[in-house]
Amino acid sequence: MKRSLALIGFAMLALLIALAPTASVGAAPRPSSYTLPGSAVFPEGVAYQPTTGDFFVSSTTDGSILRGNVMEPAAAPFIAGPGTQFSAVGVKVDDAGRLIVAGGMTGDVRIYDAATGSLIRTFTTGTGGFLNDIAVATNGDLFVTDSFRPVLWRIPASEIHSGAAEPAEAWLDLTSTIAYTAGQFNVNGIVATDNGKRLLVSQSFTSELFRIDVATKAVTEVDLSGEAVAGDGLALLGRTLYAGEPFSGPGQIAKVALSGDLSSGTVLSRTTDPSFMTPTTMAVAAGRLLIVNSQFAQLFGSLPPILPFTISSIPLP
Repeated sequence: MKRSLALIGFAMLALLIALAPTASVGAAPRPSSYTLPGSAVFPEGVAYQPTTGDFFVSSTTDGSILRGNVMEPAAAPFIAGPGTQFSAVGVKVDDAGRLIVAGGMTGDVRIYDAATGSLIRTFTTGTGGFLNDIAVATNGDLFVTDSFRPVLWRIPASEIHSGAAEPAEAWLDLTSTIAYTAGQFNVNGIVATDNGKRLLVSQSFTSELFRIDVATKAVTEVDLSGEAVAGDGLALLGRTLYAGEPFSGPGQIAKVALSGDLSSGTVLSRTTDPSFMTPTTMAVAAGRLLIVNSQFAQLFGSLPPILPFTISSIPLP
């Protein structure tokens, strides 16, 4: 009888294994880095699409977008750029499968179909700015940082559809709340909380973090107990914030534990890796961080790049 029960148990186990779904992204071994094609990419932004396992990377050289998959070792060209330097910087993917690109010095935000690469719509902000990063709120609204002008731009979800180019909304004037220094990169990375009530932005030049209440537009500096966080790109997982610090030492990722209302935080660790080469932005991808190796230290130092350009993949610190 015991033997029969054992056989039945083994049979049931075999059946469950046979009926089990294919292992999801993250269950199988994944590359620890991804190669980017091209000898002058100097990437900046990265976005991850959980439904496909795809990631998207911006090239600051010509504004093009590369696409890869976390299970494959190399990315490939996806969307041709306008051909001008720093015309693609931060990138994000929303839940509707749209790829959003912050257009740097062009002052444009471009919306593409993430599956086909076709342009859906362009939003303009005029000249004189540097559109750097994007946050996608729970309701689908987009918030875009400007590193040269003290303005936080907004694109309402209701306007993200096919149509002629139109101006983005100058949603929040930061003149009296966050100091901007001329000729420097100021407000940079941005993330939204899961409930959509608050935004976090980094002031990369002064190494500060700020909380923005979406309903009231109140801006408050996050108390880090005197610790400096020179955040470029940001990633938020619950109440854990990851901030890229490209020019701190060899380049590193700061891990910050935030309070429930985001008013304060504690720097828990700073992670570096031999693969890092001026790490700017990052994306959480199924238990790992995809980290852009921009090689901006090479670019701004008028040094040749170290080929190939890569995206690092490390376990969550």
